[in-house]
Amino acid sequence: MRRERDTLSVEWVKLELLRTAYATRGGLLSRRDPRVVIGWYLIFAVVPWLTHNITVLAGLFVVCAAFVVLSRVGPLVLGLFVIGFVLESVYVLVAAWMFGGDLGTVLALVELTLKLATVSLASMAAFVSLDPEKLSDALLSLHAPAMVSFGVSYGYRMLPILMEEFHTVVDGHRLRAAPLPSKGLLGWRVVVRTATTVVAAFYPLMLNTAKRTRTTVEALETRGFTYAAEHSDGRRIRLAHLRATRGDGALIAVSLLLIAAAFAAGHAQPLYGAVQ
Repeated sequence: MRRERDTLSVEWVKLELLRTAYATRGGLLSRRDPRVVIGWYLIFAVVPWLTHNITVLAGLFVVCAAFVVLSRVGPLVLGLFVIGFVLESVYVLVAAWMFGGDLGTVLALVELTLKLATVSLASMAAFVSLDPEKLSDALLSLHAPAMVSFGVSYGYRMLPILMEEFHTVVDGHRLRAAPLPSKGLLGWRVVVRTATTVVAAFYPLMLNTAKRTRTTVEALETRGFTYAAEHSDGRRIRLAHLRATRGDGALIAVSLLLIAAAFAAGHAQPLYGAVQ
């Protein structure tokens, strides 16, 4: 049996996006109640903004990085985060050097970078673990408007269709275009051709998406989707599978303990990036 090779290609990017959107890799958070996962994310999205202590922020960053590993985040999303984090770190040093900043300036920028990175890691761990159905049901259970729940679920389901449509439109443009006489210096003609094709594919993609959206919404409304989502009996049947277990409680308890440990370490070895 031929083994699948994860080489960098358009097809690999499409598969990675689908694996990420539909949480097919499993992981720690994917086995938990989606409402608990959303609550877990909100904790780590808010706590970093309550302190200026870099030691605490570094601890929260490590905790979220551990959850990213346990949640089996894919290489595409993780690679984009690492590239962004490295570029942000370089920007911090260059900005501090160019504007005559000192160590205090660097620490202040490092503090902001750690806060954003921690929230980004928590976002990756949480939302990579929630497939469209879980996320939609969790929002509906938390009394979000039915249209918001529907929009999230529908948007996720449209993702593979949009990707396939985009690929088809781009292939059509490439087949109709004349071949390039040469690639040019450093392949600039290829870059210009690719950019032109992507821009030209935007309008037909949006037009086809609008047509598909209208057809899907009309089909759902014909089957009484909105009524079923807003009626109490329909909501009860749809959300009957949501159950918070002891494992969910343990997840929140362990997370709070780790946060407390980070604050304790910050109290013992404080390092501040802003004037207190």
